[in-house]
Amino acid sequence: MQKTTSKHAFAGDKKVGQSILTPAENKLKNWLVPKVPDSVETWHLTFTTILWSAGVLCFGKLAAGDLRWLWGVSLMIVLQYLTDLADGEVGRRRDTGLIKWGFYMDHFLDYIFLCCLVMAGYMIAPPGVEFWLVVLLVIVSAFMVNSFLSFAATNEFEIYHYGIGPTETRIGFIAVNTWIVIYGTDQFYWLVPLACIITGLGLIFNTWQIHRKLWQLDMANKASQRSD
Repeated sequence: MQKTTSKHAFAGDKKVGQSILTPAENKLKNWLVPKVPDSVETWHLTFTTILWSAGVLCFGKLAAGDLRWLWGVSLMIVLQYLTDLADGEVGRRRDTGLIKWGFYMDHFLDYIFLCCLVMAGYMIAPPGVEFWLVVLLVIVSAFMVNSFLSFAATNEFEIYHYGIGPTETRIGFIAVNTWIVIYGTDQFYWLVPLACIITGLGLIFNTWQIHRKLWQLDMANKASQRSD
């Protein structure tokens, strides 16, 4: 039996689709990246997520005593967004060549940052809500797993779902922080379960879409092999 193999160029640095804020984000990127000093390389920007993650945990601990410290968590989200926005583009414009390393480390640290945000929420949550925060982390992490598994099967990296991507998610976290500072954590009792339900339904639909796409690709490939 003749075995055929195909090689495709790694496409982890080329995201498929866009979010509702992508046009504005591209303008911000074009303004921001030229201002990055020559001494600051793409890997420096990537590793700053470790610093921002530690800041989230520190401010979350302080917010357990005074919710106004959540403004510090929101600041960490903004700083992580700016460095995350710039790191890949700096690498491309300077031809650093760290495409696969950047894909791996950038998204791994994104996951660590996400976990730290949920842990900060855990620190300030009233009794009885902790379970729902764990559920929320599982669901949101599953979106990331879906994207990586789909990428492995198609070599198309898609992180935008229904016009929502990482940028919109960060804005959502900042909005929630603002709400908590103003109104307190009593809303957690209905807000966190509701977020789990909405994101859970979105995950089911997203998984169905990926399943259908991969099924069709397999069936098309099978039909092509039969016709050869």
